[in-house]
Amino acid sequence: MYKIMLADDEGIVIDSLKFIIEKEYGSQCDIRVAKTGRQVIELAEEFQPDIAFMDIQMPGINGIEAMREIRRTNNHVVFIVMTAYDKFDYAKEAISLGVLDYLNKPVSRDAILSILKKAMGRIDGERTKRSDDLRVREKLEIVVPIIENGLIQDLLFKEYFKEDIDNYKTLLGIDCEYGYMACMVFGRELVGNYMKGAVAASIQAQKSYKEIHTITDDYIKGIMGNVMSNKIPILIPCEKDTLSYNERNDIVENARALCRKLADRFDMDFRVGFGSVKPLERMSESYEEANSVLISNTNHVAHVDDMPVACQYESNYPMDMEKRLFDEITLGNISESISIAQGFFEWMEENYGTDHDSVRLKCLEFVLWAEHLAYEKTGRMYEFKSRANYLSELMSFTGLGEVKVWFIEKIKATAFWVSNKHEEQSMSAVNKAKQYIDENYMKELTLDDVSRVVNISSYYFSKVFKEETGENFIDYLTKLRIEAAKKLLKTTNKSMKEISAEVGYSDPNYFSRNFKKYTGKTPTDYARCN
Repeated sequence: MYKIMLADDEGIVIDSLKFIIEKEYGSQCDIRVAKTGRQVIELAEEFQPDIAFMDIQMPGINGIEAMREIRRTNNHVVFIVMTAYDKFDYAKEAISLGVLDYLNKPVSRDAILSILKKAMGRIDGERTKRSDDLRVREKLEIVVPIIENGLIQDLLFKEYFKEDIDNYKTLLGIDCEYGYMACMVFGRELVGNYMKGAVAASIQAQKSYKEIHTITDDYIKGIMGNVMSNKIPILIPCEKDTLSYNERNDIVENARALCRKLADRFDMDFRVGFGSVKPLERMSESYEEANSVLISNTNHVAHVDDMPVACQYESNYPMDMEKRLFDEITLGNISESISIAQGFFEWMEENYGTDHDSVRLKCLEFVLWAEHLAYEKTGRMYEFKSRANYLSELMSFTGLGEVKVWFIEKIKATAFWVSNKHEEQSMSAVNKAKQYIDENYMKELTLDDVSRVVNISSYYFSKVFKEETGENFIDYLTKLRIEAAKKLLKTTNKSMKEISAEVGYSDPNYFSRNFKKYTGKTPTDYARCN
């Protein structure tokens, strides 16, 4: 349906236009008419036409002024100007108002229908674009929250590769390297620092999540995760690695106003805790701070920098370097771990080079913690006396150069443990499996039998076995059996039935087919040739 407005002070012109349009398009068009500039403006406000045939010379307000007024409230209307006056100035101003065409009266039927078809095409194009835009917006309203929650979940639970975070940042338009976390907690009633009725509140929050999200966005400009129990995590990216006093004060005041607004709207108690600014990959630490600061006090809003709950360090202590070192060790990145360990030791030399005992103690502390992480990560057997000589070794060194070598080698070893965990475990399982197969190939043997022996799922064992040996379980077993059969055929006079049974085949015919497939000869031909 196209809404068409005809504006002309000549009745015969309006009647002619209406007749031509209705005859050609019938019920596809809803046509309204006006004969003065004032009537045109009033009709346009009420009717909101798609297409308007406008006469420039009308009583009162002329067509140009009327179009200018209509354009203020209707951006999509397509104007077609018709006039008996060939005035270039009028034409130029009409074009500036977005007029599709400028026609001189009298206009033929074909010309009217041609320009009308062109106008309808423009309207159809705009409608399609608006429809596509709405469809994209609807999809974004579904997809963007999923992406946002995916980013928060990965950061909080550390289940990501760096490439994942970079992809999330690109999709969400985040160009910041830093951020901080907020933890929104809700319940039926706040008693001390404990939220009563958390379960009921979390159910209500799930149902009202979209509205909570909309209200929160007016006070905290961040990325909201999904409801987790009676909490909602919020990531706030920022460009700097610290917040000024005024920025922190504004954050707290906005959060207080948010808590009041949400409490009034949903008849629940809301609290918000804020962690400190950190690199994005350390948002789990910031979230822990946000949680801890809510537990440690009874305020509705709390910021960790106002009431520290974490360990405090001297101003020049390279906390980021320490954190990165243990992160790289946990990931098994050997070269990165060595590089950071060297950098940290150089910092100790520069700042505490004369205090050898403190440097020794710090190295011992780092090595013990690094090994603790490696033990947890790799499942290695811990032996109580495995570190018995650490202290005596450190105390025997006369200079920091020796301490540094010891420190770097220990850090390298722990990262190496983690790096080789998968390979060591895989090789150990494969070697054990091969030994078992070598000793039992003459029995009925299945993949499941062997995977049970090494205590690995059959699917994973099959994958690891192929990766380590270059052949699958069946091929390895078949090769072993055929080689044993070849040896028996060369050295004994046993029958095919006896040999097939001795190498693990209950069916002599199946044994013969496999033998020929592997050697190119039947067992009989092989025995005859050898």
